[in-house]
Amino acid sequence: MKVFSRVLCAMAVMAASVSSAYAGITINGTRVVYPAAQREVSLSMVNDGKEARLVQAWVDSGDASERAETSKSPFLITPPMSRVDPGKGQTLRIMFTGANNLPQDRETVFWLNILEIPPKPKAGTDAAENYMQLAVRSRLKLFYRPKGLQGTPDAAVDQVSWRLVSEGKGYAVECTNNTPFNVSFSDVSFKGVAQQEAVSKGGMCPAMGKDKFPIGGAPDAEGKLVVTVINDYGGFNPHEMNFTR
Repeated sequence: MKVFSRVLCAMAVMAASVSSAYAGITINGTRVVYPAAQREVSLSMVNDGKEARLVQAWVDSGDASERAETSKSPFLITPPMSRVDPGKGQTLRIMFTGANNLPQDRETVFWLNILEIPPKPKAGTDAAENYMQLAVRSRLKLFYRPKGLQGTPDAAVDQVSWRLVSEGKGYAVECTNNTPFNVSFSDVSFKGVAQQEAVSKGGMCPAMGKDKFPIGGAPDAEGKLVVTVINDYGGFNPHEMNFTR
């Protein structure tokens, strides 16, 4: 007896994983910076696949389970849903709708969600009876940047301090960021470690805050970290940083 199965799977992936075999949409950016002085910002994408994709976009406040219909973020995206044909592109316009409770002395982090849904196979084909439909969701950081912040995002990197702490049988590094800019990084490792062991998923040292991240290996006599910082444009810039104990 022939058994037909139809499976609908929702896959949440980071922007760096969008190039997987299941994704057709390429997003032209890995983050969005929204300066408060601008009326809107835009983000473009293109369908590199062979089939049309239905794309839905929304912004959440940090809760990954928040959907477009339940989002409470102060952002509006147009179009919120669109069909993108093969080889064609689509530009998302992101507008700030206003919020009185956002701090004006530092950046606030939101998340831009882009969900792409492939079409169902045509009726009457074998593929229509046996198929797996994968909806690929990407989440990108969206930084709301108030007017008049002192300093620059690039200069903020060198003002972050790092402290080495013991954690179990290994180490962790604690960052303290007294600047108004969030500092994102793709990895952090001890300088001089032959086989560098980096933080598994990178991280972010929050504006006017601190956080702690596990780190592999052990420090050498020089006592420095190599932190690969991600700038506003998605570029990777390695920085050598001192740390205390």
